[in-house]
Amino acid sequence: MVNTRESILRAALRVIGEQGVPGLTNRRIATDAGVSLGTLTYHFPSQTELLRQAMLLFAENETVKLRGLVSANKASDITVEEAAAAVERVLERMTFGTDEIAPLELYLQAGRDPDLRDATQRCFAAYDELALTVLRALNVAEPQHIAPAVVALIAGLQLRRLATGTKTGSPAAGALTMLIRGADHPKDVTS
Repeated sequence: MVNTRESILRAALRVIGEQGVPGLTNRRIATDAGVSLGTLTYHFPSQTELLRQAMLLFAENETVKLRGLVSANKASDITVEEAAAAVERVLERMTFGTDEIAPLELYLQAGRDPDLRDATQRCFAAYDELALTVLRALNVAEPQHIAPAVVALIAGLQLRRLATGTKTGSPAAGALTMLIRGADHPKDVTS
């Protein structure tokens, strides 16, 4: 059962996903959450605190989801190409609704508001952990060095798909394979 506080946070995420952070008004959130303005301000006296808590809720939910993926991939005996193709399939099945847009808006807002950065760092830490687990399963040398790049590549491809409106045709599998294979077998840059 969703409590009042969580209902407000979920409403805030919906509003952010639909209208961006500038569209976030107390009246709109209260209406969407089905609470009074007083209840909203009781739980969240400032918009910064509301945004921070909304990002933490998203990060918590995303961490739970990603831990499930991590558990599923720990015992997998797959090749780099199979892992990259699996990521490609997951990306192609993702929708581009308000749930996917809201975190991007919050990431951008964290660039403007340092008080939100601890929440976004938690979210990226969960993404990095999933990438690190998969890279370890693939026996990639020094996976901790490439995990953030893998996360950045996937996030960038998703942003591109969102911004262009295309759901297919992105070279995620090929790009991931090249990134991982290149990191696993770096060329001598001194020659």
